[in-house]
Amino acid sequence: MSKIKILIPAYNDWRSAFKLLEKINSEVSKLDNEFSVIMVNDASSEDRPKLLDDLASLKSIQVINMKENRGHARSNATGLKYINEKEEFDYIIPMDADGEDRPQELSLLIKKINDYPDTVVTADRVKRSETFIFKFCYLAHKYLTFVFTGQTIKYGNYTCLPKSTVNKMVSEPATWSSFSGSLAKIVKDRKSIPSERGRRYFGPSKMSFINLLKHSLSIIAVFKTTLLIRSLFFLIAYLFLVIGKISVITLMPVLGVVIMMFSVIILSKRENMSEFNKCLENIESIDKIK
Repeated sequence: MSKIKILIPAYNDWRSAFKLLEKINSEVSKLDNEFSVIMVNDASSEDRPKLLDDLASLKSIQVINMKENRGHARSNATGLKYINEKEEFDYIIPMDADGEDRPQELSLLIKKINDYPDTVVTADRVKRSETFIFKFCYLAHKYLTFVFTGQTIKYGNYTCLPKSTVNKMVSEPATWSSFSGSLAKIVKDRKSIPSERGRRYFGPSKMSFINLLKHSLSIIAVFKTTLLIRSLFFLIAYLFLVIGKISVITLMPVLGVVIMMFSVIILSKRENMSEFNKCLENIESIDKIK
């Protein structure tokens, strides 16, 4: 029987997080594995309510309370490091707390790892539930990532990671900045399941255009060397084509690529292995709520 840890970073949205726990408990009751949940409370300003339901299908539920808020990506990275160093496990499944990662797909992830043990399984998005504008921006992000890095990344945090992969991820600086970028960098042989982006349990999405842009550039920053090489080739080829036709309009793509290059170089500084190694020092307390 595999020991599976479900990792859930959370900030203030306890109502959604606790509903997610109920949904997970219902889904894993049908599965023949040992499931536990570890939540990373990223220094929430709202008090956490008491857990009222028994949630009998979950062996344990722990909440890691952080001293300082460091953002979703770093909460995820901290959770991976904590579990890898402090817990016994065979697999880790990271999930967002808001319901957009659907618990109904846990059975698909488990079936896949039963077929392909010790292999990373990703939940690849085949359908999204956001507005048309957000979907368009996300599509642009995917194409931009592919063109400038050669990477096709259709997944987010919702994956199933064997212990061997977690060992690699906690030694990779990129994990401190971008989960999906880091995974794409260190694991080439992955399996996948089709995944629909669920609707948030409560309230609107917190992924603004600025956050989406930062998310996109953080992924690209993992492959900054490839980006810089491809960008230089693009600039040389483009300027050769428009020579003699230089104008404000024809220079716009050049400006866009240059801005992207500098943005990526700045964001790549988030890949700080020293901070990553010391992230467990930011833990204030650990509550076992089940």
